[in-house]
Amino acid sequence: MFKARYYKSDGKKGKARALPEAIFDGVVNEPVMHQAVKAYLNNQRQGTASAKTRSDVRGGSRKPWRQKGTGRARQGTIRAVQWEGGGVAFPPIPHSWRTRLPKKVRTLARRSALNDRAESDRVVLADLPKMDAPKTRDLLAFLQGMELEGKSLILTDGQNRNLYLSARNLAQVHVIAFGEESVYDVLWANTVVIEKAAIDAAETDAGDGATAEKKAAAKKKAPSKKAPSKKQAASKKQAASKKEAASKKEAASKKSEADEVDEAAVADEAPEAAADEATAEAADDDAIADEAEAGGAETEDVTAEADSEDEEKSDA
Repeated sequence: MFKARYYKSDGKKGKARALPEAIFDGVVNEPVMHQAVKAYLNNQRQGTASAKTRSDVRGGSRKPWRQKGTGRARQGTIRAVQWEGGGVAFPPIPHSWRTRLPKKVRTLARRSALNDRAESDRVVLADLPKMDAPKTRDLLAFLQGMELEGKSLILTDGQNRNLYLSARNLAQVHVIAFGEESVYDVLWANTVVIEKAAIDAAETDAGDGATAEKKAAAKKKAPSKKAPSKKQAASKKQAASKKEAASKKEAASKKSEADEVDEAAVADEAPEAAADEATAEAADDDAIADEAEAGGAETEDVTAEADSEDEEKSDA
């Protein structure tokens, strides 16, 4: 953990304060800082430099002299690059020098620059003086009280217009809001003066950011209910249709098996039913025969009675 000197608003030196590890973590990545500085300097270029080639220069459409017989070198136009008033061989062409770095690279470069200054004990915390109006003399006296050498970069808690105007006339002092400084600004200065309120706010924001990252990581681990893609929906639909076809096929096979069982049962019951039916028919035939015999006996009795009556009448 780095510590930095601390100065009060009246210029008196206080107890050294610890710098937040969220920003001053000790990582110094020089290649990344080099990329950031190059990108910063490239972005300062306007890219408007321009010059004319031999085809852009007016005139020179006539051959100055004949090709052979003069003793001089052959020439095709007086606007060639070797002639005075001619074009430029490889002229600058207007174009954009814009260079963009990824956000994580920019963040790493800024932290590396601040860590580099903190390792050399060139980071100072201070309660900046409150100014009712811009006053360069008061700011200069405050900085001289801290015994700073060389160029100084003052990072304020938000925009401080009076302090900015007070330092505008000092060539070796720059005033920028904390968080808006570039890697080039930090490396330009020999000493970085940071307002204590800005460091406190940055530490609070870093804590909130760490909490938010933990929540995001926990949310990422939890299963998320995302809308299925077209491919997933099609595969699900195909699986459902296959499942439905399999269930229908299984139901049809079960139904056919049940029909076969019913047919077998009917086939097994058919002989027994035929036998029962035959037995019932035989019993009916026997009953009819018995009735017929009974009817014949009664007829015989009636005939016998009639014969007896006839015999009695004949005797009489």
